[in-house]
Amino acid sequence: MASPHVVLFPFMSKGHIIPIFDLARLLLRSGISVTVFTTPASRPFFSDSLSNTNVNIIDIPFPQNIEGIPVGVESTDKLPSMSLFVPFASATKSMKPNFEQALASLSPVTFMITDSFLPWTLDSANKLGIPRFAYYGMTTFSLSLMRSSSDLLRTELSDDEVFTLPDFPWIKLTRNDFDSPFREREPKGPFFDFAMEEAMATSKSYGLIVNSFYELESVYVDYFNSKFSPKAWCVGPFCAATAPLQQRLEKPSYINWLDGMLEQGKHVLYVAFGTQAELSSEQFKEIKIGLEKSEVNFLWVVRKSIDEVDDGFENRVKNRGLVVTEWVDQREILNHGSVEGFLSHCGWNSVIESICAKVPILAWPMMADQHLNARMVVEEIKIGLKVETRDGSVRGFVKCEGLEKPIRELMEGDKGKEARKKVNEIGEAAINAVKEGGSSWQTLNDLILELTTRRNV
Repeated sequence: MASPHVVLFPFMSKGHIIPIFDLARLLLRSGISVTVFTTPASRPFFSDSLSNTNVNIIDIPFPQNIEGIPVGVESTDKLPSMSLFVPFASATKSMKPNFEQALASLSPVTFMITDSFLPWTLDSANKLGIPRFAYYGMTTFSLSLMRSSSDLLRTELSDDEVFTLPDFPWIKLTRNDFDSPFREREPKGPFFDFAMEEAMATSKSYGLIVNSFYELESVYVDYFNSKFSPKAWCVGPFCAATAPLQQRLEKPSYINWLDGMLEQGKHVLYVAFGTQAELSSEQFKEIKIGLEKSEVNFLWVVRKSIDEVDDGFENRVKNRGLVVTEWVDQREILNHGSVEGFLSHCGWNSVIESICAKVPILAWPMMADQHLNARMVVEEIKIGLKVETRDGSVRGFVKCEGLEKPIRELMEGDKGKEARKKVNEIGEAAINAVKEGGSSWQTLNDLILELTTRRNV
């Protein structure tokens, strides 16, 4: 009997693409044939990242005449502004005819996993009789909290008024823990309409694929699967299933710098806020002062040019701090022996990679589901601390002292030691989940068996 064949189609954003590369490797490890879809501009990145695999890569044209979006931009990382997200995401619908044509030409497809931001792929799957799974780059914890709080968010609660959830009375949230437009009393607008279209397609799909593992959030997996449809399948962490990085002929300069710190027995704080966060110049300045005053060693990845960062700052911290503006391999940094803490925006990819690397987190959420992820990190699984905002609001401005104190506590204090101990335990559980016999390994096996049996029938 032919091996199962799975089609993967990630959304055009690095934060959505990279976990799909890991998922592809995880599927290959289970003896599954994999085809991945992308666009011409992203093809080189896919080919390079998957060069040591036999994944089949197909690129299909991306629309080029989208108002406000420069020709050739085929990834959200290159958008002039995130305000263009909805026009960009909506434009992907015009890829549908080419996608269906390519899909029809493939050998029988057992099932497909497409990004939740590509809701139109459900129609393509139905036309060709292929079960579709939606990939959500978030946890069942966040999904469950969003569902459980929906009625309360329609009430007159103020932005920072604390409330408890009816289904999870031990969890305390505020309206500010949710992103706009979902936090509004009467949500509306283009992004809300797009999200409703996405949710409708997901509800009619075969299932949800979640980059998490049962032991991490068992209460929320059970809750979600008992109350909602379709079923959420936790088959991660995807990154725990990938082989160790191959030794390169030449290490990047930032890895050489970390090697030097390790040789000196120094611990390093890794600082990065993802590709989508937009920091004001005032906030940027406070980060610099906070890092400088903390006196800890740090590697800070920024998207700004050196000129914008450098006002003598780099010179003052040159013996203990490195500012990097190039694209970095975050996983390689987190797994480096010198890195003992991660100041993070709490995007789910960053959280799960930090868990797998057994590095505690200093949470500074900024958008999307990051505030809920931060709640999970600090209050639920206790693998980190949180920055302190000036006014106490979860969305407040962070002054330098709101960084300096928790940075020192994470890197040198008792709470940091407790978080480090906890993340070591959870990190071990994460790695075991994808090993043969682990919960995610078993879930993936059950999924494949269910789908191959269905196809044979």
